Amino acid sequence: MSGKGKAAVEAPKLDFATFILSLSHSALVHLGEAPHPDGDAPRKDLELARQTIDMLGMLEEKTRGNLTGDEERMLSQVLYDLRMRFLELSKVEQGKKA
Repeated sequence: MSGKGKAAVEAPKLDFATFILSLSHSALVHLGEAPHPDGDAPRKDLELARQTIDMLGMLEEKTRGNLTGDEERMLSQVLYDLRMRFLELSKVEQGKKA
């Protein structure tokens, strides 16, 4: 059976929102707050989380003035949420090292 059969999973529509949500999910995986794609237990990698959050921040800067109101709000909300989660986890990790 070819990959185009009924059993094939249809990929989500590729648009800016889907792209942002994909990066957001990657950051959540790295923060240990979403299941790892390989099925392993969640694990934290704050450096990869920071890098993904920084990429989203760069996208926000570089797309300023070129997004719809909904896209701009979504990106802003995603960044705020991820940054707050990162900050909280960073504080917890700092407390463990002290």
